[in-house]
Amino acid sequence: MPLIKWLRRNLVVIAGLATLAYLILPNVVVMVFSFNKPNGRFNYSWTRFSTDAWKDPCGVADMCGSLSLSLQIALWATIGSTVLGTMIAFALVRYRFRARGAINSLIFLPMAMPEVVMAASLLTLFLNMGAQLGFWTILIAHIMFCLSFVVTAVKARVMSMDPRLEEAARDLYAGPVQTFLRVTLPIASPGIAAGALLAFALSFDDFIITNFNAGSTVTFPMFVWGSAQRGTPVQINVIGTAMFIIAVLVVTGGQFIANRRKNSAKA
Repeated sequence: MPLIKWLRRNLVVIAGLATLAYLILPNVVVMVFSFNKPNGRFNYSWTRFSTDAWKDPCGVADMCGSLSLSLQIALWATIGSTVLGTMIAFALVRYRFRARGAINSLIFLPMAMPEVVMAASLLTLFLNMGAQLGFWTILIAHIMFCLSFVVTAVKARVMSMDPRLEEAARDLYAGPVQTFLRVTLPIASPGIAAGALLAFALSFDDFIITNFNAGSTVTFPMFVWGSAQRGTPVQINVIGTAMFIIAVLVVTGGQFIANRRKNSAKA
C-alpha cells in the first residue's frame, strides 16, 4: 500500500522522466557509438572502444565541407527568418489592416503543409524563374519555412506583453526608438531567441526541402543520407554528439541566465 500511494503521488514526475529518457535514448546511442571502432563500413554494432573518430572528425572526405555549408545556411536562414518573423509578429499583433486575418491564417500554412509538397512547390517556382539551384535557393527555401515558426514564437510573446510598460516609458519622455530598444525589445527577446533557436535547428536538420532545391550542393543531412547508402562513418556520430552537447549547453546557459536575472529582480 505505501508503494501504491507513493506511485500515485509521483505519477506525473515518473511519466515525465520516462518520456524524457525515451527522447534522450537515441542521442545516448549516438554518443556511445561515436567511440566505436567498427570492423567494416557500417557503424551499427559495437566492436571496441576507440577515440580515433574524435581525434580526426574531418577524416571523411567532404564531411566537414558539408557541415560548414549547413552551418552557414542555418545561420543566415536564422537571421533572415528572425528579422522578418519578428516584424511580421509585431505587425499582426499591434496593427489593424486589411487582410490581416487572411495573412494570419496563411502564416501557419508552411507548418501544416507536408514538407514534400512545399519542396516540390519551391522547386517549381525556382525552375520557372530560371534560378540556378544551389546555396541561394536552399537559403530562400529555409527562410520561407522557418518564418512561420519564428512568427508563432514571437507573436505569443508579444501578445502577453503589458502595454502599460511602453506607455510608462513614453510618459517618461522616451522616444519611439528608445521605447522600442529599452522596453519593447528586451521584453520580447525571450520569444525572439526561442524563434531563432528553433529556426536554426530546423534549417540545420532539414533534408526533404533541401534535397529538392539543392542541385549539386550537398549539405550535412544530405551527406549523412548519402553515406548511409555506402556505410556510416563514426565521424557522423561525433558531429551528432557535438551538436547535441552544444544544444544542451545553450539551453542550460539560457536557463541559468534567466534564473539569475529573476533572482536579481526579486532581490
